[in-house]
Amino acid sequence: MKLVNKSIIITGAGTGIGKATALKLANEGAKVVIHYYESACDAEEVVRKIREQGGEAFSFKANVANEEEVIKMVAKTVEVYGAVDGLVNNASITAHISMNDLDSVTDQVWNKLFDVNVKGMFYCIKAVVPHMKQQGSGVIINMGSVAGVTGIGSSIPYAATKSAIHTMTRSLAIALAPEIRVNAIAPGAVDTKWWNGNEEKMYHLAGKLPLKRISTPEDIAESIVFQMIQNSITGQTFIVDNGQIL
Repeated sequence: MKLVNKSIIITGAGTGIGKATALKLANEGAKVVIHYYESACDAEEVVRKIREQGGEAFSFKANVANEEEVIKMVAKTVEVYGAVDGLVNNASITAHISMNDLDSVTDQVWNKLFDVNVKGMFYCIKAVVPHMKQQGSGVIINMGSVAGVTGIGSSIPYAATKSAIHTMTRSLAIALAPEIRVNAIAPGAVDTKWWNGNEEKMYHLAGKLPLKRISTPEDIAESIVFQMIQNSITGQTFIVDNGQIL
C-alpha cells in the first residue's frame, strides 16, 4: 500500500510507539487519526507537530474496550477523510507483577488487560473491516510483544494477552484475505514511559541482548511502516528485539 493520502488510525498514539508511528506515517504522506484515552495533551501535541510539517491529523478520545466508542472513532475517520485504509492497533496496558506472584494476579487484572489488549484490538478491527471490505483494500497491524513468544514479561496476564494477539493476527489474516492484510509486531524491550521507574526491571527482562541496545519507539515505527507498505506480507508477527530471544 502506498501511504500518500491514505487514512490510518493509530490507537494509543499520544506517546511512545504510537506517537513515533503516527509521526512516521504522516511524514510518509498518510492522513492520520491520533487516538488516545488519557493522554489528551500528548495527543494534541502530536497533531500539532504533524500539522506544522504540512500533514493532516486529528485526535479522537475513545476507550478501546468500549465497542460503541470505537465505532464512533471509525465513523469520524470516514467522515473526515472519506475512508479508513489502515489501522495500527497499538493501544495496550500492562500490570507489573512478578512472574511468581500468582496471588496478585486477580480477576480484575485479567479482565482489565484482556478487555483492552485483546477485546479492544478486536473491536477496532471489527469496526474498520466493513469500510475496508467495501473499498476492497486495507491493512491492519497489531502490537504484540516478545512476552507473547517467551511467556516472560511484566506479568503473566500481559504475556497471555500478547500471545492471544499473535494468534488472532493469524486467524484474521486468513479470515479477511484477500482484501485486507493483517500482521503484527512483537517488540522486545522498548524505551517508553511504561518503564519509568522500572528501568532496572526492563534491562533484567531483556537479558544479555546480542546487539547490546534497547529499541527506541522509532525502531518499532519503521517496522510498522514496512508491514504497511509490503503487499505480499500477511499473517506474520515480526519480532523486533535486538536478539532478545536468541
